[in-house]
Amino acid sequence: MARTEEYNLGEYTFPRGWFMIAEAAEVTQKPQAIRYFGQDMVIYRGESGRVVVIDAYCPHMGAHFAKNTTSYVVLDGEQIEGDSIRCPYHGWKFSPEGNCEEIPYSPTPIPPKACVKSWPVVERYGCVFMWHDPEGGEPDYEVPELLEWEDAEWVQWKIDHLGELGCHPAEIVDNMADKAHFSPIHGSAEIEYFENSFDGHIVVQDFAAGHRTLASEALKTYTWYTGPAILRSRMDGDHPSIIQITHTPIDDGRVKAWHALLVKSADAEKPEQGVTVAREYQEASRLALMQDFEIWANKRPCTQHLKVIGDGPFGKLRTWYKQFYTSREEAVKFQSKANGHVVTKGTKRDPWPEKKA
Repeated sequence: MARTEEYNLGEYTFPRGWFMIAEAAEVTQKPQAIRYFGQDMVIYRGESGRVVVIDAYCPHMGAHFAKNTTSYVVLDGEQIEGDSIRCPYHGWKFSPEGNCEEIPYSPTPIPPKACVKSWPVVERYGCVFMWHDPEGGEPDYEVPELLEWEDAEWVQWKIDHLGELGCHPAEIVDNMADKAHFSPIHGSAEIEYFENSFDGHIVVQDFAAGHRTLASEALKTYTWYTGPAILRSRMDGDHPSIIQITHTPIDDGRVKAWHALLVKSADAEKPEQGVTVAREYQEASRLALMQDFEIWANKRPCTQHLKVIGDGPFGKLRTWYKQFYTSREEAVKFQSKANGHVVTKGTKRDPWPEKKA
């Protein structure tokens, strides 16, 4: 397991961006302990329905907000009031923004240091996303939209929890440039084309080929990362669908991942049949991803590629990826270096040049 420093990505250990941290249905008014970006946090849903993520430890004497079952604050159901949370140790109450609102036993003014860190979160498409920024800045892009989510012709996904992976996220993002793995890993045949585009915080992979796992004939995919950790892919194969794959650092060199698949129903008048087909296709999509997971879980770190012609633009992709590990000022420089379009040859549409006699 390699750490960020070994990849020479930038000054920050963890990247800036939006990251999935939970399935929305699992977040309740019972505070839960979570850990991301090397920090212990607590997630809960306020009485208004708002999802809140704050630092796990009370600034008063360090008690964990979620890891308690015997305090009467918890037993009496008093821990969540409105969208605020009480510490189970001494009952201090904190707002969703992390400010102390009440010290129930003391008449003294609330100390300025009586606050905890709070993170911006949004709930979308059955997922909870959190903004992480080592510089503490506000989001500079949005969680990608999914207009098909409310369309009755599309079957909404369920969330596949893929668990933890002892792998640096750079290894996962490498897949965007990796033309050569499709045939041995996924059984792709007769690759029609493989292209990448880099534009600011977005990278795109445009690809078409046979795929033994997901399509009986050619499978066309248009795949993109919005930031460092939210992948979407439109698939035009046996069943039009949209994949979402997300991964979030837990600690340096370890991530948690999820998979989901939105599928267009073959017959809108028979929704039950559409759900059955969608779930079967989602499982096929998950199994295809697990082919990659098995590699990532058992490979040694690739901090520098031994690249050959036909691999794909790994170097350009790593340059693009560096923007999330540096200051916003430096990020613009890496964007300008990476921006552009790359065609990887060795496909039917873009064959190798013929050798001169």
